[in-house]
Amino acid sequence: MKSLILKTKLLSLVLIGLFCQYSAKAQDLYPFADKGKYGYINKTGKVVLPAQYEFADRFYEGLAMVKTGGKRGFIDATGKMVIPAQYDSKVDGYFSEGLACVKEGVKYSYIDKTGKTVIEPKCEHAYKFSEGMARMQVGLKFAYIDKTGNVVIKPEYDGGFDFKEGLARVKKNGKWGFIDKTGKVVIDFKYDETFEFSEGLANFRVGDEKTGKWGYIDKTGKTVIEPQFDKAFTFSDGLACIRVGDYKNGKYGYIDKTGKIVINPIYTAAYFFFDGLACVSTSPPALNGGLKDSKWQYIDKTGKLVISRGSDYFADFYKGLASVSYGGIVSYIDKTGKAVWTASAN
Repeated sequence: MKSLILKTKLLSLVLIGLFCQYSAKAQDLYPFADKGKYGYINKTGKVVLPAQYEFADRFYEGLAMVKTGGKRGFIDATGKMVIPAQYDSKVDGYFSEGLACVKEGVKYSYIDKTGKTVIEPKCEHAYKFSEGMARMQVGLKFAYIDKTGNVVIKPEYDGGFDFKEGLARVKKNGKWGFIDKTGKVVIDFKYDETFEFSEGLANFRVGDEKTGKWGYIDKTGKTVIEPQFDKAFTFSDGLACIRVGDYKNGKYGYIDKTGKIVINPIYTAAYFFFDGLACVSTSPPALNGGLKDSKWQYIDKTGKLVISRGSDYFADFYKGLASVSYGGIVSYIDKTGKAVWTASAN
């Protein structure tokens, strides 16, 4: 009897190990496009699933959304279609907290990883789950449901976004504030614009879009960085991107959580830090407010240029790789700038 129990425990450990190995494998696959079709490579650039799909998204929670025959379904890391391609336009396109939001015709629903429909909300638009709650648009208002499909927060807001770090930003009577998961207002509606909390802080704007200033609050609503920037973004990797000057001619840099500028605003465009690197550009601005002959490079958190070759478009690093374009040819590069995979030349 003891021998049987021991064998059962060992088998369970093996299965758990295989599951973890399988999940890790799925999360380490990256979608690529080549000659109009999509497939997946691994971190070394080896093609694991050949280009065969009309579109392919990243893997989340072991599954990835792909498009084939004009419809969307979900595959596992072996390429097996575990949820048939039967869904229409992309919603959030991935599993979050065990459920995915999908759409057939005009109808939204939430499915589990077997493809079973578990929630059928009555709404005009539905979104992914985040921290146990999902927002949805009912008429012209926003509401929130839990994983049983119960409406926890009634449709009373003119705007609403996902819960992050326990709070959601919502809009009422033209102003933005924050609510908790019971619907209680914890930060009053007094901001002209806000973004979600990230690393304990949320960026906000007071004043109009052109002349207003941006600062940061904590979860009690206390202003910890006074509104002083012409644009400010959420914190990531301990730093936040800010802009000094207007949209067309302003320059971007980075601040720490005290509001101190740690990377001077010298860039004509810049994005968040991910995996310790941020995508920036010093290309001159174009008349339309974009960039002229834009080239994107990568800096580290000290502001040091670590990848100097300029990509045709910006791209964040994701699990050690970034998808870039050099002269119209798409490549995946590692954090040294080395190309691990390059698409075929047309």
